[in-house]
Amino acid sequence: MRVALLAWDYPPAPSGLSTAAREIAESLAEAGADVTVFSLDRTGCERVGAVRVAGLALPPGGGLARLRRWGAAGHLAAPLAFRHAVLAAHARQPFDVAEATNWYAPAALLAGRPDLPLVTRSSTPAAFTRDAPATLRDRLDGTAADALERAQARASAGLIANTEAHRAVIARSYGLSGRRPEAVIGLSLPPEILAAARGAPYPGETEPVRLLFVGRAEARKGFDALLGAVAILADEAERGAIPAFRLDLVGVPPEDLPDDLPAAARARIRARGRVPAGALAQAYAEAHAVLAPSRYESFGLVYQEALAYGRPVVACAQDASARAFVGAPGAGPLAREATGAALAEALSPLLADPALRALYRSRALAASGRFTRTVLARETLELYAHAIAAARPSPRRRVRPRAPSQSW
Repeated sequence: MRVALLAWDYPPAPSGLSTAAREIAESLAEAGADVTVFSLDRTGCERVGAVRVAGLALPPGGGLARLRRWGAAGHLAAPLAFRHAVLAAHARQPFDVAEATNWYAPAALLAGRPDLPLVTRSSTPAAFTRDAPATLRDRLDGTAADALERAQARASAGLIANTEAHRAVIARSYGLSGRRPEAVIGLSLPPEILAAARGAPYPGETEPVRLLFVGRAEARKGFDALLGAVAILADEAERGAIPAFRLDLVGVPPEDLPDDLPAAARARIRARGRVPAGALAQAYAEAHAVLAPSRYESFGLVYQEALAYGRPVVACAQDASARAFVGAPGAGPLAREATGAALAEALSPLLADPALRALYRSRALAASGRFTRTVLARETLELYAHAIAAARPSPRRRVRPRAPSQSW
């Protein structure tokens, strides 16, 4: 089967979407599929293992690059670039199916083609990742992005969600009817992450206790609650009520820290911005616990990475994925809500008790390894087959001509 996979970026780019794209592409290639990734973060073409990667970066100063800077209409720039590149390759050697994320709808202008069925694998909708619009331009821009996502999903020949709860959220968000093939398929972790995790011993119980957050400084990730909890716990540490601690923020640059962050909290935080894969692996290995207080995750790769390393996860009960992947196996405490006070309450016993950390670590290790490339590829290919069959126009029934009526 020939597959075109549309991606905003691809490793070594350090993002959740990039990691997911690689797992999908390489798992399919290992299962025998012929996979070409079209990625907007580079130029040129290369082969990465068994996967072809075609770079579609918009040339600076070009028409699409200029269009991309416009409000609302700018969201068409990337779909236009993807459409041109994918259809040109499709004309040379046809693909059986195309897959794209829902996030900002890169395949909006490819959806609905019977000759190239599109499968949309849903990540978090863009609307869930944006701050409240401050201006009319921002509102129009967000409305345009949401409309493109909805159009792509509704015109797709098949849909994939990461969890059952996420599938229900996507159906409500996009007003989907359920008339197309759907599947719930979890994502795997890259082999090098699993190898690094298996070889990472748990850090010693010396102070400070080392905490790790991996994500962006946005409300969906519970970043406000995280900073609120650090401010509360920093005061307690200053009084000697709990052990000293340090928090590494991966994915958050220093300029994203608010100006009014208390000095005691700021002194315990190291904002590292985006880091390469090796530095991320080291950050997980050095952490006593991972803080992931997201209000919503479509799947939660950070949960899976933390579990693979056997690190206790402090998450939020508001997120269905956290309840399923962290709460159900008891791999860490769940804050009752995404507030600083609730998160501090959940985290404080973990800081104070090495034995509790060891208990959560054992449960985290037992819960890891739930999703594999073999299962990811098999279930994805099965959904592709259903989507291709659904997109194929049904043969028209042969209608026998009726004899002309006789009038008397």
